[in-house]
Amino acid sequence: MDFGRSSRKDPYIPTSSMGDIAFLLLIFFIVTVVFTDESGLVVTLPRADAGEEGLRDMISNVFINSAGMISIDDVIVTAPDVVSIMAQKMQENPFMIVAFKTDKHTPYGVVSDVMESLKEANAIKVFFNTDMEITGQEF
Repeated sequence: MDFGRSSRKDPYIPTSSMGDIAFLLLIFFIVTVVFTDESGLVVTLPRADAGEEGLRDMISNVFINSAGMISIDDVIVTAPDVVSIMAQKMQENPFMIVAFKTDKHTPYGVVSDVMESLKEANAIKVFFNTDMEITGQEF
């Protein structure tokens, strides 16, 4: 005669509170961690003033406002003078980069004339900055 039970239970591990336990452990470790300051060598790093000056020598800024006034490196010039000034700058530094900045209301004829003058002066490394608004301001 067999009095044993016929149904067998599979082993079961309750995992319903596993997320709560992980969260509590995370909070515990965050609260008890100790942050230490690194006490290494005190080093005074050199300034990069020389590099900034070198970069300024490499870039020539050409501004044109909405009235069509042209400024090269903060000097107001006329459209015919752009070729001679930029040719001289290109002779001094053949790796010169021209930063071309115009107002959004600048007549395109003036922009085109200055771009042609830059091409004639062999200043072909040009980048355009379009986020500048100088409407109503004088150089």
